Amino acid sequence: MTAALTIATDKPRFARGWHVIGTGWDFPQGEAKSFSYFGTKIVAYRGEDNHVYVLDGYCPHMGADLGKGKVVANSIQCPFHHWQWGCDGACEDIPYAKVVPPTAKIKAWPVCERNNLVFVWHDPENNLPYYEIPEMQECSSDEWLPWVVDTIHIPVHPRELVDNVADKAHFGPVHGAPWHHFENQFIDHMAVQIMEARSERLGKDLLKTTATYYGPSYQITVMEGDVESRLLNCHAPIDGNSFDLRFGVMVKKIPGKSDEEMREIANAYVAKAQEAFYEDVEIWRHKTFLEQPLLCHADGHVMKLRKWYTQFYTDVADLPEAQRPQTYLEAYAS
Repeated sequence: MTAALTIATDKPRFARGWHVIGTGWDFPQGEAKSFSYFGTKIVAYRGEDNHVYVLDGYCPHMGADLGKGKVVANSIQCPFHHWQWGCDGACEDIPYAKVVPPTAKIKAWPVCERNNLVFVWHDPENNLPYYEIPEMQECSSDEWLPWVVDTIHIPVHPRELVDNVADKAHFGPVHGAPWHHFENQFIDHMAVQIMEARSERLGKDLLKTTATYYGPSYQITVMEGDVESRLLNCHAPIDGNSFDLRFGVMVKKIPGKSDEEMREIANAYVAKAQEAFYEDVEIWRHKTFLEQPLLCHADGHVMKLRKWYTQFYTDVADLPEAQRPQTYLEAYAS
């Protein structure tokens, strides 16, 4: 019998890894935004140097919400007493004081902007990032339309979402897309689902997909069929039992089609892809999570997937050697 893989939700621990908090165009220059993620509040803003910065969201002076503050160059000014916090988290100025306390510093979160998405790194041990988000050439190509991204609040633990990587049996009953080929691969921080299926909703051709999680919360699906597309499935945890899901679609332009025709095709395809994905969301809203599901042989690698997922909730020192991020150990263990 496989041991239970428990992730506590009453005193939640949030996954180690890169998490998407929005698209690049969600962060216009000079505008601050607050987010309640990882059981805390963070503030994100794009400075005058065009970089997005993320800091702890409350001013430690008197507790004001920095998301209501003003962006000054690459810093954020508190709306309450105008203490100014630099992009490195250090207090740069107190307008009514000659000396800034040496302890006046808040956390500056690692940020990566890639594939027209903004990522923030979370690690309960405060380790530096040990893996990178791969670049998608599609995001800078004129042959592809940009992401269309929808955000929805899901009141469950994100492990429900991640279970889909190995849950091959639900594609027929839930999505009307019975598979012809299905396999999983688990490689370090990546979990891969390779599938061939029929889906009348998404076209007449055989649908070929390769869906890869890069870390615990960011998945890209390469989808080939009547329309060539890329799917974005990513989430940011709010508390122990809820997360914000961002589901996105981009499609490749079809030669000979005008921009207007292509946009109509893309909008219709995006709507169908979202419809299919949100069928899963409806299931998650009403189910319960089973630590020890009653599985049959044909259910595949559900428990293997869950074992892979727990690496992001485990201290690095406690991980089995096979799951220990070697790049982290080599770069930061000293």
